[in-house]
Amino acid sequence: MANKKPTAALTLQQKVKVLTKLFESGCKTEKDLKALNLQSILQIPDITVPDMTVITELQEQVAKNRLFSYLGGGADEQRTDGQAHHLE
Repeated sequence: MANKKPTAALTLQQKVKVLTKLFESGCKTEKDLKALNLQSILQIPDITVPDMTVITELQEQVAKNRLFSYLGGGADEQRTDGQAHHLE
């Protein structure tokens, strides 16, 4: 059995790497991210299949307004009553 790196650290590293590629390719807003389709993703320099998986996950989490939780590796921070928890 091969040794694996810790999943959480690798996952955060992968997310940051993909975010950097997105920013460098001109994708700088949630609207830009949502508008990415396969053809435009394939135009990003040095994109890999695992990167495309992260982009898809980023798109899903942006649509659910859970991007910060996703990036931090946490669970959904929204309350069941539909009200988001805000720091004061």
